[in-house]
Amino acid sequence: MKLVVGLGNPGREYERTRHNAGWFALDVLASRHAAGAIATSKFNAAVLDARIGGEKVLLLKPLTFMNRSGQPVNDALAFYKLDPTEDLIVLVDEVALPVGHVRVRASGGTGGHNGLADIDRALGGRDYPRVRIGVGAVPERVVKADWVLSRFMAEEHADADRGFALAADAVEACMAQGVPAAMNAFNKKLSPPKPPPDDPPDSNKPVEAAGDEKNTESNAPINKPETNEQTNEPKQTQSSPATPGTNGESK
Repeated sequence: MKLVVGLGNPGREYERTRHNAGWFALDVLASRHAAGAIATSKFNAAVLDARIGGEKVLLLKPLTFMNRSGQPVNDALAFYKLDPTEDLIVLVDEVALPVGHVRVRASGGTGGHNGLADIDRALGGRDYPRVRIGVGAVPERVVKADWVLSRFMAEEHADADRGFALAADAVEACMAQGVPAAMNAFNKKLSPPKPPPDDPPDSNKPVEAAGDEKNTESNAPINKPETNEQTNEPKQTQSSPATPGTNGESK
């Protein structure tokens, strides 16, 4: 059995934000491998049973907000007696990658990500595979927390959806071929940006002598379960389909 976790935050006001890339990739897996299934509430998370390549998989979205993701993950691992090194895969947003790109890692640091930091704390280590999903670099004069809690721009939607699908492909590859093989397949070297085209030649401009040249530089989301208004804990009942949401939390 495998546990695949998508990191994000509940809250309709933050739907389609960059910080919830892990949730969106998990929705792609749900649409492929558990179409029509209804998520239930367990471990303070929305969970869905699926089968990928004949193996049972629990798809899990923590509903405790990003910086408290560790407890639901640890509880699920303990309940099913799973080894995080072998049986856990975490889907997480990554500002160091362009939108539409992914990276597979067998382990690693948090990169300043609060969700990963809390999982490390709960598990007592960082040796678990993760798929990082590019959400674009933080622009100049923009606070990182504001950037990851912003929505994808209209012109980014196609690339973002491609990235979510690619992340789902990477999870499937990890399960079918192993993490090292998935790393070789998905961790492509990024090409540097292409320089702008040269200006067209000016027939009136004199040609410079040699040596004087100038230097140039996705359809079946795992749903948020209903919560008990008195305890604010998710009800242990099935929830009806709905689009996953996010809530603000600084990365």
